[in-house]
Amino acid sequence: MEFGTSLAISASGISAQSARLRVIAENLANANSTGQTPGSNPYRRQTITFQDAYNQKLNADLVTVANIGTDSSSFPTKYDPSNPAANAQGYVKLPNVNSFVELMDMQQAERSYDANLSVMNATRGMLTRTLGLI
Repeated sequence: MEFGTSLAISASGISAQSARLRVIAENLANANSTGQTPGSNPYRRQTITFQDAYNQKLNADLVTVANIGTDSSSFPTKYDPSNPAANAQGYVKLPNVNSFVELMDMQQAERSYDANLSVMNATRGMLTRTLGLI
């Protein structure tokens, strides 16, 4: 495998994990966001999916973001009749964001990002040593 191909594969992984971290950050930032009007829906958790994309020039598969969608799970409710978003029965719909799940996803994305960065650094080191031999 050529050095450029190795760098491109790692860079695509870093880019994908960066997008994943942005989605996680948005989910965590809105974990307590409720609707604005009585009975309205709160923030809906976003999800991200990846796909492999063949790069003909590099003759390699790269990872790309396939879709940023929404989690269709139901909203938990909480009894809070004083909340402006409460319905007629006094229940408020809360976002379907589980902070624990988001933190675990963040940890996985961070580890994958770090692994790709390590590959890039190792490739750069090999390239530097190879140029030094020439």
